[in-house]
Amino acid sequence: QVQLVESGGRLVQVGSSLRLSCAVSGPSLLNYILGWFRQGPGKEREFVAAIEWGSGFTTIADSVKGRFTISKDGAKNMVFLQMNRLRPEDTAVYRCAARYGNLVENPAHYSSWGQGTQVTVSS
Repeated sequence: QVQLVESGGRLVQVGSSLRLSCAVSGPSLLNYILGWFRQGPGKEREFVAAIEWGSGFTTIADSVKGRFTISKDGAKNMVFLQMNRLRPEDTAVYRCAARYGNLVENPAHYSSWGQGTQVTVSS
């Protein structure tokens, strides 16, 4: 079972940058997908970004493309979400998740989840 712990969320101003971290532990991650999802107030859970651990291939949601990037540190078993030019609509709880297999965006297909970290963007 993969275990995930997020960190880095806080209150920031519009236009700021923030980097979220996800510490991953458990079995070999070679065939895993690590993803970031978010859920804003009154909204459904939304795919943000994902990375194939083995290949490093990434995909980013259209809503954040050009502002957010996902990356990993294989040596430290960490996944990062770099968020730039933050907007009020980026306010949400951000959660890291893992699934074994191919890269998909549907959160229902991710079996392991972290507790989440709150990001609040103030105008």
